Amino acid sequence: MAENTNSGGGNAGLAFIVGGLLVVVAIIAWFVFAGGGMTPETKEVSVDVDLPEVAAPAVPGN
Repeated sequence: MAENTNSGGGNAGLAFIVGGLLVVVAIIAWFVFAGGGMTPETKEVSVDVDLPEVAAPAVPGN
């Protein structure tokens, strides 16, 4: 009677390939969602808020 000596080692190569593809996809996703790691253009925002001066009402009784 023949013994089955195959312990599933043939799938190790497939697992290595799938793992490598997973790493490549993760790196591509990081570049896509993180903006590629490049510094974006700096934008200068200048906000000028001019409010009218408000005078407090006079205190009655003085």
